Amino acid sequence: MPKIFIASDHAGFALKNALVEYVRTLGYAIEDLGALSLDPEDDYPDFVTPLAKRVISEPGSRGIVIGGSGQGEAMCANRVRGIRAAVFYGEMKVKEPLDIEGGHSEDEYDVVRLPRRHNDANVLSIGARFVSRNEADEAVRIFLETEFSRDERHQRRLAKF
Repeated sequence: MPKIFIASDHAGFALKNALVEYVRTLGYAIEDLGALSLDPEDDYPDFVTPLAKRVISEPGSRGIVIGGSGQGEAMCANRVRGIRAAVFYGEMKVKEPLDIEGGHSEDEYDVVRLPRRHNDANVLSIGARFVSRNEADEAVRIFLETEFSRDERHQRRLAKF
């Protein structure tokens, strides 16, 4: 099982703490990189950048970052070479049938599943202001359990990054 790093600013602080416990129940080793106390004046890059660097320095590990929308956190993480952060801010189902390795869209969590399968996403960024606790739990579970497909076309595309 991959090692999991988690971090948030004040906007994601409560959800981060809940997710730490949830990830442990799934059997993963998780390291909380902060914030370790609630400070309404903190800045997410102070937590997200160190997390992204840790994910890169420990091959096979994954990261979870939580902020208000998850967007800024993903942008920050993606500035670290080798990070591929995907944003989750609630259930989203594809509008048309989607061919996924011979199948169709599985459910509302394809927005998490596809970045893992097709892009080998190594960081999940969650928008705490847009998700319920149950949605966050499910998104994290899918992110951690979904494997990269290793299809030639996906590997070829990643090589172009």
